[in-house]
Formats: sequence, C-alpha cells, structure tokens
Amino acid sequence: MHGPPLVGWLLVVVGTTAGMYCLHRARSGAAGERRAARGDAVMGLGMAAMAAPVWVPTGRPWGAVAFAALFAAAGAHALVAARRGADAHRLHHAVGAFAMVYMALAMAEAPGGGHGGAGHPDAHHPAGTPLLTGLLLVYFAVYVVRTLAAIVPLPTAGTAPPGASPGLTAPPLPRGCLELTGACRVSMGIGMLTMLLTM
Repeated sequence: MHGPPLVGWLLVVVGTTAGMYCLHRARSGAAGERRAARGDAVMGLGMAAMAAPVWVPTGRPWGAVAFAALFAAAGAHALVAARRGADAHRLHHAVGAFAMVYMALAMAEAPGGGHGGAGHPDAHHPAGTPLLTGLLLVYFAVYVVRTLAAIVPLPTAGTAPPGASPGLTAPPLPRGCLELTGACRVSMGIGMLTMLLTM
C-alpha cells in the first residue's frame, strides 16, 4: 500500500477488531451465521495483516505472493460454497478474497514492494490496473452503502410510529449482534476501499 503509515495502522486496528469480533461470533451463532462469521473473520484479519506498513520487506515480494496464494484459496472455497447454496454472503467473500489477491500481486510487482509512501521515489506510480481498481472501488462502495441501508433503514412516509401494528410498519431495525455484524462489515468494506485507494 502507498500512503502514510498511520493509515495502514488504522486499517490494522479496524481489521483486527472486526476479525476478532467475527471469530467470537463464529463460536456462538447458528450454523449459517458461523459460516458467514468465519469468512468475515478471515477477511478482517487478512486485511489487518496486509495493511500493516511492515509486512513486506523491501525487495522480498514472497510475502505478497504468500498472501495472494492464501486469499486465492479462500476465494475458491467461498465460490464453491456459494455455488452449493450454503450462504449468499459467500459471493461477497469471494469478491473480497480475489480483491486481496489482486492487491497483493499488484504490490509485489510495484517498485519497493508497493510501500512507497509520501516522499518515496516510487510513490507516484500506482500499482495495479486502473480499470480493475476502479471496478473494485465501485463494488465496495455499493456494498458499503447497501449494508448501511440494511442496518439503518431510512424512514418512509408510510412508516408508522413505534408500538403500531406490525403489519403497517417498515421492517424493524436489526438489533444486538446483527447491528454489530453489519457495523463490522461496513468497516471492513471501508477498509477495502481505503486499501484500493492507497495502492
């Protein structure tokens, strides 16, 4: 990743926090929730490890290749599970995993391992393909907006006040762990957007 180290460390904190929460949820939820939580945990912790400003030593792209191989396997697993109908959210995990593969390989090919920060002679050379980067940016931006809309629905003119008949109201706000899960997914989506923007 290009950009200031502070951004990288903030992404480490966000990814680690989201990943640890998802690991906790993977132990306590229903079967389908546990599967989705495991995928979210892999994405969050992988994002945290990949965003760390020190993870690829200069001149040693083996770290990026290892990340690419790990996320390629995770993406293939998510695609197989989605095809079997295990969980619709697995398609998002597959897109996220392959986005991580793309970023890892792009950083491995970039001069200096892709960590040219401000003032670095290679800082002005973006890694990756602009078209693919743009498509991924659009995907994750739409994902963040849709996830936010799901956990914080906008009131409509026909929404009845609290306590009214359930048949006349909009769907209730998700509560408890569902809201936290949505917040984790939003934070990871924003993290992916940040990583793509700082390539």
